[in-house]
Amino acid sequence: MKTSLTPALRDAAFRWIADDPDAETRLELQTVLARAMGGDAAAADELADRMAGPLTFGTAGLRGPVRAGPNGMNRAVVIRTTAGLAAWLKAHGHVGTVFVGRDARHGSEDFAAAAAGVLAGAGFTVRALPEPLPTPVLAFLVKRHNAVAGIQITASHNPPADNGYKLYLAGGGQIVPPEDREIEAAIRGVPAAVSVPLSDDYLPVSDAEVDEYLERVASLPRGLSRDLRVVLTPMHGVGGATAVEALRRAGFTDVRVVREQAVPDPDFPTVAFPNPEEPGAADRLLELAAAESADLAIALDPDADRCALGVRERDGSWRMLRGDETGVLLGSLILSTVDSPDPLVATTIVSSSLLKSIAAAHGARYAETLTGFKWLVRAGEGLVFAYEEALGNCVDPSYVNDKDGISAAVVACDLAAGLKASGRSLLDALDQLAVDHGLHLTDQISLRFTDLSRIGALMARLRAQPPVSFAFEDLLPEADVVRLTKEGVRVVVRPSGTEPKLKAYLEVVEPVSDDLPAARVRAQARLAELRAQVSDLLTTP
Repeated sequence: MKTSLTPALRDAAFRWIADDPDAETRLELQTVLARAMGGDAAAADELADRMAGPLTFGTAGLRGPVRAGPNGMNRAVVIRTTAGLAAWLKAHGHVGTVFVGRDARHGSEDFAAAAAGVLAGAGFTVRALPEPLPTPVLAFLVKRHNAVAGIQITASHNPPADNGYKLYLAGGGQIVPPEDREIEAAIRGVPAAVSVPLSDDYLPVSDAEVDEYLERVASLPRGLSRDLRVVLTPMHGVGGATAVEALRRAGFTDVRVVREQAVPDPDFPTVAFPNPEEPGAADRLLELAAAESADLAIALDPDADRCALGVRERDGSWRMLRGDETGVLLGSLILSTVDSPDPLVATTIVSSSLLKSIAAAHGARYAETLTGFKWLVRAGEGLVFAYEEALGNCVDPSYVNDKDGISAAVVACDLAAGLKASGRSLLDALDQLAVDHGLHLTDQISLRFTDLSRIGALMARLRAQPPVSFAFEDLLPEADVVRLTKEGVRVVVRPSGTEPKLKAYLEVVEPVSDDLPAARVRAQARLAELRAQVSDLLTTP
């Protein structure tokens, strides 16, 4: 694209620079503006992009590149966002304690201090986590201590250049409409960041309070076996020490961590994308699992709210389970051990339909929601388990009202150890679910774009020209999602809420009589055919 430096763009940049309280980002934007004013077309494009904000609340809060300007993560944006939040909380009568946490990404420490300072200056009781800690710890504290809000500075599994702002309200759940739009409106009414009052009158969260989270997670296993060798990676994130300690307290002491990925590093040097879903991201974990003759491999994403499991195949090789496989395994375990009189389990419209059948077999209620844990944790009363295919599992919603990779890891170890004691494996448990409920195979097509307009164009074309061989359902205006179905087949297409991607979620269901291997061959062929068909649908001009 070619952007001319219009007077309006130039003046907007000058105003932002004048209102920015951070000397480094002022200089950063001044440099871009000076280049643009000197006739540099690329700098004019960059300036237009930086000024195209503000960031808005998506599936999991605000996320953007760490850079100067309203369309980035910087102190000025964090200050104005938090001031808007404070105004909204007060307008709705929510005055009390707010917890603030952070991961170890670039800018996280500074942004967390800015958020805490704004809230303290606005009269809230502010408790700041003393060091980079997993997002689930923050979510636990908000719910456990009846806080009016919680802020975690994190971009979860986004690329290294990004950071973000994840917001919880009373009860420990993420914000949903209309709260998100109301808070955004309040942010627009905030004066210049340089004039927002800040205070350092806030207190750190104590070790004893963090310990409450660890003790709760350690209490989750229901089985007695602890004979399990585990390998784990925090993927350069903040979950390693917390996860190892939680597992130790739960009785799982034979845990080996991928050395090169054990320490938080905001540059994520050993992975292309710090997301266990990405091809190759868990390679070092699986290599260690093979070398150590492990029973289970566990990958956390950088803020440890997601958990991926790796298993040894029957031929001795290792692979990562799909999020749906992990979800149905944990859901089945919880339904078989829960003491709730009328339990509810939930998953999303893009996840496997297998959980529905499992719930019915246990006499439990089942709910399906839009994508995102902000919806899943609101699925209904009596929720005992929720999962989404993107490696998110909520195994203890009474205490953490969001996905939690650490508690999921502990429960997964409980399941794997119990199976090992009976001479079985996670793969055996998946086979049994297939025999009982039909073989459900899932896959995903993920297209990454630099030009975000192409995502909208593809969705528009799909709506205008849906494939005639499928039943077509459009979920607008509730969600930017289309669903294609036919007997034993389901495809869901949606833009990602956290990354510049268009995603298609595929599922085939194959009945199993008495020959599971033959059913698997048929299902894999059907899934490959479906993948090719959908790939053509999404890439054909």
